[in-house]
Amino acid sequence: MLIPIPSSLGYPALAGLILGESAGLPLPGETALLTAGGLVAGGHLSLPLVILVAAVAATLGDTLGYMLGRRGGRAFLLRDGRFSGHRRAAVAKADAFFARHGVVAVFLGRWVPGVRIVAALTAGAARMPWPRFAIANATGALAWAASVAALAMLAGPQWSFALVVGGLALAPVTAAIAWWRVRRARRTAEIASVAG
Repeated sequence: MLIPIPSSLGYPALAGLILGESAGLPLPGETALLTAGGLVAGGHLSLPLVILVAAVAATLGDTLGYMLGRRGGRAFLLRDGRFSGHRRAAVAKADAFFARHGVVAVFLGRWVPGVRIVAALTAGAARMPWPRFAIANATGALAWAASVAALAMLAGPQWSFALVVGGLALAPVTAAIAWWRVRRARRTAEIASVAG
């Protein structure tokens, strides 16, 4: 790798970044996992430990995000005020979506930038049943950690760095799409409130 990182720092940094991202903070968790995979290829970290640390951190972070969504997220979204009709309609759609596709969304959401940050919060706010969430969360975290770390390890230090750069390049695109969708939804809600 271009920057030497001692293994004693690698595992805690990996855990902290993935836990924070999984709990809903805009942190580079997957970038950290790709970097760790590159460090595995360079002989600086152990693949089984990287997978274990990443899977446990992702599971704990998503569990925290789920609890926050379940306890405060729903009340926050259902409160009165500006755009309350739009927010309540979004909660109703999320309830229906997670009732039908919650397990798949939580499991596969790990691999989708942007979704990874909000899937657990949304599942909690939509009151997805805890046992279904916990199983999808743990299995998804393990599969994601193993696949991403192994891919980065197989790519080697230089190519894992290229994956990190590519992932960072996609982040602004993902953010721009999310911003555009939120803006469009707000405009639609404003038009609906004026017409109604």
